[in-house]
Amino acid sequence: MKEVNVAVIGTGAWGKNHARVFYELENAHLVAVCDINEERAKSIATKYNAEYFTNFEDILRRADIEAVSIATPTTTHYSIVEKALDYNKKVLVEKPIASTIEEAKKIANRIKKENHFLMVGFISRFDPSLSLVKEIIRSGKIGKIVHLYARRVGPFWPERVGDIGVIKDVALHDIDLFRYYIDSNPISVYTIAGSLRHKYEDYASIIMKFENDISAIIEANWITPHKKREINVTGANGILLVDIMTQEVQLESEQWIMKSKTHWKEPLKLELAAFINAIINDKDPPVTATDGLIALAIAEAALQSSREGIPVRTDRLIREILNSK
Repeated sequence: MKEVNVAVIGTGAWGKNHARVFYELENAHLVAVCDINEERAKSIATKYNAEYFTNFEDILRRADIEAVSIATPTTTHYSIVEKALDYNKKVLVEKPIASTIEEAKKIANRIKKENHFLMVGFISRFDPSLSLVKEIIRSGKIGKIVHLYARRVGPFWPERVGDIGVIKDVALHDIDLFRYYIDSNPISVYTIAGSLRHKYEDYASIIMKFENDISAIIEANWITPHKKREINVTGANGILLVDIMTQEVQLESEQWIMKSKTHWKEPLKLELAAFINAIINDKDPPVTATDGLIALAIAEAALQSSREGIPVRTDRLIREILNSK
């Protein structure tokens, strides 16, 4: 069995899970980890029998390392991705792909021009319950989709994120997921958001309008005392109710109610396995740089809407992105 030699850049609250999963995957070999906190890097490296570094370029210079995952603060994504591509590494970068649309455009355009491999870490696409929703939508069992709703609320996790607000951190999952579900991009977005306890926005309600009279609402916050993760999809012939925490899907129609509890599987392990398998099989990444760019552009439009108090058109911007060379 072919193994991919991989390294993890950033071993904080989320990156340490990347290291664990790569260590557990049969077709991945965790060679090294990197973190600016030497004690943290050393601790993770010792735990998973890897080398450790405090300068990510020391990892990139290693010819034996084929792939890297980047789980550092958002503000560092662009510079690390660019350097990784300079060394022709296969890259997984956690969402959001970059801090700004301009940075994300540069990455996406470079990927196209130079034919690099880069995958964006939208973990929700790999959750078994949310994958089942995609299958049910595709099957036509609930008919034409008319509305999507997501609720991701819960207390702030200060160790994990510090340079973006709840829209780019939490709501971004569902911005991407809804695009993925209906194979379409929103025409416009309207947002009410604010900050009660944090530097950046910590609550947001986002309304998106898609073509064919499809609407979507995303509720996200860091202030609710208990964590909740829910998705509802309404179709002409039925509704899907998903509890992401338990990975349970309920399908309701006029005739019956059906519950399907998938066997619980770790979404991160499925995501990183997809990353490794795409490399081994010389396939395109399942989530592309363009996906990351479009999701970020929609999130930026949502932030603009919250500042200006008006709906913001997204269709022209997305068309520009898709037509750029």
